[in-house]
Amino acid sequence: MTAEAWKNQLFFGDNLEIFQKQHIPMSSVDLVYLDPPFNSKASYNVLFAEKSGESSAAQITAFEDTWRWGLESENTFRDVVTGGSKKLADILQALRDFLGTNDMMAYLTMMAARLAELHRVLKPTGSLYLHCDPTASHYIKMLLDAVFGPKRFLAEIVWKRTSAHSSARRPGPVHDIIFFYSKSATYTWNPLFTGYQGRYL
Repeated sequence: MTAEAWKNQLFFGDNLEIFQKQHIPMSSVDLVYLDPPFNSKASYNVLFAEKSGESSAAQITAFEDTWRWGLESENTFRDVVTGGSKKLADILQALRDFLGTNDMMAYLTMMAARLAELHRVLKPTGSLYLHCDPTASHYIKMLLDAVFGPKRFLAEIVWKRTSAHSSARRPGPVHDIIFFYSKSATYTWNPLFTGYQGRYL
């Protein structure tokens, strides 16, 4: 499929399958914003309504945000370790040695395979923003460094999503992280400016 053939289309389903089956061309994407599931133990459904407003039979489960180590995880792990870059294979193997075969490792294996595909389809001037929470952000950054290279890390953006609160034993979680990476040193960056505040003037 050429880059022109898939522009302005919306694909439904597992993005790894879409990358592979739709043959998204190498170096054809300008920007990726990725907001992957955070292992929140929830299922997310996409509902389509008919023009009449009635529920449609075309209901699909977009993804189930529950990761369990099993045959699919094992197969994906093997594919990444044997067919991917050496750096990604090395970090994924090290994470497995450290974490074992558990829910977190299933999640990281799923992410590693997708990050490799996202890197493949990005243009040399392209960049990626990956939104995650502190549950796995420290592991995700290691995967990003393995895929993009540590020099392509541009920023860690902290998004405060709620006001401060705490439980009896620790501060409450109030922020998410957005990692900003580029594919090369020649990435596109369009600075945006706002007007000066009255106090400054």
